[in-house]
Amino acid sequence: MEFIEASGFSKIRENYFDDSQFHMLQLYLMDRPNAGDVIKGSGGVRKLRWGLQGSGKRGGVRVIYYWITKNHQILFLTAYAKNEASDLSRDAIKAMREIVKDL
Repeated sequence: MEFIEASGFSKIRENYFDDSQFHMLQLYLMDRPNAGDVIKGSGGVRKLRWGLQGSGKRGGVRVIYYWITKNHQILFLTAYAKNEASDLSRDAIKAMREIVKDL
């Protein structure tokens, strides 16, 4: 499995994950690439609720990613804390759909 970070994800990753936590996320997705819920209208983009130390799943981070099944790749698109946003806007979902439509 290959992991790819969109530029926006790379810029914010350190806000949510240290190297060890991010490695744990990668290992989890390596075994369960379809773990996140597919976001309606996104073209297959998934949202994974990921608990951080001391916060649990509900209070942790939402990781938005796309599983490119034919290439065995996961594209990390963005992440956000639940207290920052509850859901993605329609415009954000539309933009992500455009990013992944040809993958």
